[in-house]
Amino acid sequence: MNLVPLSIDSIHFGQPLPFVLRGADGTLLAQKGFIIRNREDLNVLLARGVQLYVDTDESGESHRAYVAGLQRMLIADTNIGEIASMKISASEPVERNRPNTGPADWPELQERATKLLRFPQGGDFGSRFQALHEELLRHTTQTPDATVLALIYLSAQETRLYSATHAMLVSCVCMLTAREVLNWPEAKVLTLGRAALSMNLAMTELQDQLVQQAHPLTATQIAAVENHATRSEALLRQLGVADPVWLEAVRCHHHRLPGPLNDKTEAQQLARLIQRADIFAARLAPRATRWPMPVTAAMQASYYDEEQHVDAAGAAIVKALGIYPPGAFVRLATQEIAVVLKRGPSATTPRVAVVMNRSGMPTGELIPRNTAQPSCKITGPVAHKDVRVQIPVTRLIAMV
Repeated sequence: MNLVPLSIDSIHFGQPLPFVLRGADGTLLAQKGFIIRNREDLNVLLARGVQLYVDTDESGESHRAYVAGLQRMLIADTNIGEIASMKISASEPVERNRPNTGPADWPELQERATKLLRFPQGGDFGSRFQALHEELLRHTTQTPDATVLALIYLSAQETRLYSATHAMLVSCVCMLTAREVLNWPEAKVLTLGRAALSMNLAMTELQDQLVQQAHPLTATQIAAVENHATRSEALLRQLGVADPVWLEAVRCHHHRLPGPLNDKTEAQQLARLIQRADIFAARLAPRATRWPMPVTAAMQASYYDEEQHVDAAGAAIVKALGIYPPGAFVRLATQEIAVVLKRGPSATTPRVAVVMNRSGMPTGELIPRNTAQPSCKITGPVAHKDVRVQIPVTRLIAMV
């Protein structure tokens, strides 16, 4: 154990600690991810005479930033007293906010999006949000099928990080649909993606809680759900968002406004597309009280509007993703069960790989099948709960 004193001024209240917090003797004070809510909580700890330390073996990025700071001071010939008094910081290094340029690391993106959306305080929210959105935009543009595959597949099994995964899926589905089917200008696509990613900003933590809650919602929870769109808009304003279309789209993303998209204002168009993608994505995810719905049921829910007519925005989503989108499970005419890897030449002929044989046993290997051939055509969807095999998302993406 290599203990280094922590700079108290660097602690961001209301945000998870990026490392384990210890006392001078190595005693555990707080686990990584623990939230010190305010200055009063910290003062209670300090009033007991406790000094805060971090074990550099547990501190990851923060220790690397600390060492880099020491090196800069040495190079600058800093006074030895200043060097000795330097303490490790609880702040995340700025470099983590820079968008990644390599393949998507979806578990890391889930964690990063969760931390950002659950705790949107701080002066660096704008840069962190922009970095996340730009990375999602890049993946949606460069590898759209792999992106949809990862997010639909993860959504069907995610409860711990549900809200952030859901927001990323809705954002990517909206951007993909707007670009490939609706042919919206790029500036409008970008605003759409940002609005979708931030639509539930005021209730991210509550949303993660509700997904695992078996008992009915309390009156307080119901009120928080019902007014979250207005609160999300207000929170975005506080955080410096000034784009009126973005803000209105967030405020209106639960409004029921069926009818042609061309008859709506720009913000209403964005809000309607977000709403239909929101409905689709929500039905894919499990709850404590129900299994995730089959993908075709989720598609149907977004395809028809409140009056049971074909919805223009919902129909555009179905056209963009296909009836069987990447990440969904399907049954073939061979009685095998396959996972959809990539959209195909038609809505009913995507590229798939078999994961369970006709006897219901895992195949071990992912076996490609051509669904355009009558012998391997898709006969229907398969619910996620009925697929008794766990496949790492990286392995699926490698097949796309």
